[in-house]
Amino acid sequence: MPSSLMPPVPDGDEMWLTARETSDIARVAEKTLANWRSLGIGPPYRKLSPGRAGRVRYLRSQVDAWLNGKQTKEVA
Repeated sequence: MPSSLMPPVPDGDEMWLTARETSDIARVAEKTLANWRSLGIGPPYRKLSPGRAGRVRYLRSQVDAWLNGKQTKEVA
């Protein structure tokens, strides 16, 4: 499996969130997160599999930073 499609490994205490978990934290619909990803305006994310239905994960610390107005770039 290519490394770009491998599940993310948490860094120490870092937690990866699903789109559902992230939408709960941000208090928006999962569809809103998907729209934000396509527009490049939502929290940073990592895509785990290709295509429209590809799995997406968010780093909790970056979601928190985004919610606090400290926008960061997409997770590499």
